[in-house]
Amino acid sequence: MRDKDSATAPTLIALGGLGLAALGVLTFSLTLPSTVLGLEGLDPYLVSVGRSAAATVLAVVALLAVRARPPRPRQWAGLAVVGAGVIFGFPVLSTLALDHGAASAHSAVVVGLLPVATAVTAVLRGGERPSPAFWLASLAGAACVTGFAVIRGAGHVTPADLLLFGALVAAAIGYAEGARLTREMPGWRVISWSLVLTTPITLPVTLWLLATTDPHWTARATLGFGYVALFSAYLGFFAWYEGLARAGIARGGQVQLIQPVLTLAWSGLLLGEHIDALTVLAALGVLVCVALAQRTRVSRAPRADQADRAERPREAAVTRA
Repeated sequence: MRDKDSATAPTLIALGGLGLAALGVLTFSLTLPSTVLGLEGLDPYLVSVGRSAAATVLAVVALLAVRARPPRPRQWAGLAVVGAGVIFGFPVLSTLALDHGAASAHSAVVVGLLPVATAVTAVLRGGERPSPAFWLASLAGAACVTGFAVIRGAGHVTPADLLLFGALVAAAIGYAEGARLTREMPGWRVISWSLVLTTPITLPVTLWLLATTDPHWTARATLGFGYVALFSAYLGFFAWYEGLARAGIARGGQVQLIQPVLTLAWSGLLLGEHIDALTVLAALGVLVCVALAQRTRVSRAPRADQADRAERPREAAVTRA
């Protein structure tokens, strides 16, 4: 049964599934540009692993504040999958790609294929069955961002591209599994417990990197690291997982087709990358595909919490608005 929690109910739930997913996308759209800022003074592994270690502090405080019960034994495996995907896989691989010379805009285009990867993962793991029209809209969106990448010279395979491809696969798995768990517990607890679960790795690795990599905490590097630690590694998942759980993993994930366009805009504003007419055309194509995807029907398997209704009593909310 899904635990009730006042930490998400008053504000986030009012937005609705697609609104929550869009808020998560807006938050994550700044991840790549912020990572580039962090890399100006910090080791790539410190940026990618250290951000999770810092976010764990917030997670522990939040869990203690509501006296959260530990997850059920069968949920720990899912939390480990979330950790492997969004705490280690995507941050490490995408940061290494940026460190290997991939521009933020280039990375945004490649990672733009993530909604299709998330939809496929939803079919394999989340029990969703998208309609043929949904797949057509998804493939059209993928073709749009892929065509944009090819025109911009990103069609050839480079080591950075391979890293980015691995990052989007890892993120898709972590997103789908996290959304599945959010049907049983609030989304913020999913990411919080996943961070806690990975602490035996993230904390000692971060301390070692701080001692051995000679970090330069310039204003830009600190700002970039602070953003990915606070928002990309933690707060963004509050809205994102809740949105995927409510709208459906495959359908809610299509909102992320807008993310490459947003990231390109942030890259221009924060990093000085040039945004031309081709980017505008790609943005319009992506928005059309998103609109078409949202109008198609997606069937979903029965909620797991319905089968667990008698397994665990409802946990009362402790916090106050």
